[in-house]
Amino acid sequence: MQEICTVSKVCDVLEEFAPLCWQEEYDNSGLIVGDKNLEISSALLCIDVTEDVIDEALSLGCKMIIAHHPLVFMGLKHICGENYVERCVVKAIKNEIAIYAAHTCWDNAPQGVNYRIAEKIGLKNIKTLVPKSSANENIGAGVVGVLEESEGELDFLNRMKNVFSIKCIKYSPLLDKKIKRVALCGGSGSEYLQYAIDCEADVYLTADIKYHTFFSTEKKILLADIGHFESEQFTKEIFFEQLQKKIPKFAVHFSKIKTNQINYL
Repeated sequence: MQEICTVSKVCDVLEEFAPLCWQEEYDNSGLIVGDKNLEISSALLCIDVTEDVIDEALSLGCKMIIAHHPLVFMGLKHICGENYVERCVVKAIKNEIAIYAAHTCWDNAPQGVNYRIAEKIGLKNIKTLVPKSSANENIGAGVVGVLEESEGELDFLNRMKNVFSIKCIKYSPLLDKKIKRVALCGGSGSEYLQYAIDCEADVYLTADIKYHTFFSTEKKILLADIGHFESEQFTKEIFFEQLQKKIPKFAVHFSKIKTNQINYL
């Protein structure tokens, strides 16, 4: 029989895995819209909240949406439906749909977003790339690990296209060496390039890399941009696993809406 629980209980499950105190200072993880005491029987999992995603939740009877990216990131000064964020907030409130964001606290969590990416790539001996503190080196941004067997640079990059289902990868000049040690950071992680170089990684995978950042490799590392959405797409799997583990009879749906706004020709 399907379990009915409160939004608060679902929030507790999510925050037991990744407490909100692990998020970055600029972030807005947590319950964005909704009543914690609202009783719900199902949730919809997604990376981004859009109007189409809210319509999908309505069609499925889901009263809660769990997203990776916060719908409200910067402060709202008015809610008049002038852009998609305001329209989503209005629609969610009108239809009593709670919206939760599990963002950088899940990026920084042990076994969180970056660890899942590392597993998909096949890395072993995985460690956090940039620990938040020396007290717990398992919490922080990015990860670094090693492949079981070395790969040629182009062989590795082509395999990444298959792993992440992407049509193209932007990368720095090849260095004519094997790839063994891999550093990565899902989403926008170009600011951690030097950490990847310092830990002697052969390649650094991340997204949203600016043109001039590719010059900063100094021929010491291969830098590859695999796309923001593409790198974080597996986050929904972790949401699903944690909810099924803690509330096994609670219904969970994966969104089928394509929210990635970047296309390749």
